[in-house]
Amino acid sequence: MITRKNVCVIGAGVSGLAAAKAFNARGHNVTIIERSADLGGVWEPARSYPDVQTQSPKELYRYTDKAMPDSYPQWPRGPQVYAYLADYARSHDLTRLMRLNTTVLSMQRRADGKPGWTLDLKTGDHTGREEFDFVAVCTGQFNEPQTLSLPGEDEFRAAGGTILHSSKYNDPSFAKGRNVVVLGGSKSATDIAVNAVRSGARSVTIVFREPVWRIPYFIGGLINFKRILYIRAQEQMFASWGIGPLSRLAHLLAKPLVWANWRGLESLLKAQLKLAQCNMVPKERIEEGVNCSVPIATPDFFPMVADGRIKAVLGTFDHYEANTIVASNGERIAADVAVLAIGYKLGVPFLSEADRAKLVDPDGQYRLYRLIANPDLPDMGFVGFNSSFCTVLCADMAAHWLVRYADKQLAHQPSEREMRDNIEMMLHFKRVERPAAGVYGGLCVAPYHFKHFDELLADIGAKRRKRNLVAEMFTPPDADAYGDFLASAPSYQAS
Repeated sequence: MITRKNVCVIGAGVSGLAAAKAFNARGHNVTIIERSADLGGVWEPARSYPDVQTQSPKELYRYTDKAMPDSYPQWPRGPQVYAYLADYARSHDLTRLMRLNTTVLSMQRRADGKPGWTLDLKTGDHTGREEFDFVAVCTGQFNEPQTLSLPGEDEFRAAGGTILHSSKYNDPSFAKGRNVVVLGGSKSATDIAVNAVRSGARSVTIVFREPVWRIPYFIGGLINFKRILYIRAQEQMFASWGIGPLSRLAHLLAKPLVWANWRGLESLLKAQLKLAQCNMVPKERIEEGVNCSVPIATPDFFPMVADGRIKAVLGTFDHYEANTIVASNGERIAADVAVLAIGYKLGVPFLSEADRAKLVDPDGQYRLYRLIANPDLPDMGFVGFNSSFCTVLCADMAAHWLVRYADKQLAHQPSEREMRDNIEMMLHFKRVERPAAGVYGGLCVAPYHFKHFDELLADIGAKRRKRNLVAEMFTPPDADAYGDFLASAPSYQAS
């Protein structure tokens, strides 16, 4: 018999909703703790910048049991994603489980020796302590905005300047008539730069450390990029973890063809995006950097750089002066608004220092089996830390795996020794064999999402029906199909 647990889900974004639904569906008592005033995570309207849209097509940026509306475009906008998530929460009766405006201050193992954790929570001015049998951490990788303090900030602000993180750039009229300078090379940086031009900024400058490969929504203007970056054939061009001598030999023999494939893609991207004209040709080979940090090319960004509507400066911010930002190369940039598109802090700050040391190595790499569980942190799991090109699908799969892991209902329930051995193998792979896999603390399965899903399904005991070989190799992941696979696993209910 599976005993019903009191489960705390920390976060009400994409991952938190997936975890809450998975545990609630198995009969557990679920409480969702969300520090913001609304659900949605990065898609919460208060945190979304204008013109934000998904990098993944809508058929991949979805849960296995609910498609996005047919009326949505191929790459939905922020308000549409938020509406989809809100509808998902309502349809699974998750909103009643939420405690909004509530922060997890700290957590520690229960003092009475029972399984689970004690959480210190704060809602408004009230603080309290509650115990849970299991905790699902669903704060993800875009939780706490990264900060940057530089000399001259007070002088800059005193002259009327504004400094804000990209997550706070949520009013397009903010840029009108002003000199806007964006720091960063992510998609949010290029999105905001383009939005500032369209919003009537006096000038727009983007300052970035180095050019990176960006993938347009349609490669060559014709081929949807999901047909290249989301297929097994592409994934198998990369040697993955845990492969044997024959597989390594096959990769060695195919190396010239794989090399030619990537050089062809580079040439196509250089021509399509006019990278040489923009002086933004990356130094790194494209295959060496394929991971979760590969950004989609913001439509109109490169044309705006090419015709001078956006000025691109190589470097970073050195310091501020009145109405001016001085770049690291010494260039002085007229500025009224500084937008820091510098990402988010990765971490779990409410864990004790001792527990964080069990979770994260000194070099920042996370110790997570399947990127979901740590054998030294029992009664706890992580959903949404398995980032990929198909984020929502990844979170959904992780949530289904985690509830079975918590209930000891995996078809292959790993021992602590197995988990530790696998973690060490994966850390070696990320540190030595493919350093690009170490991005975001190693919390990235791209470009290996198919292999990751195969492992999760095998652990769960799901029956995976294969299609014909061509479809299997050249079709992106099918969320409906994965829903069917998950439904084939043995069912159970906590009581």
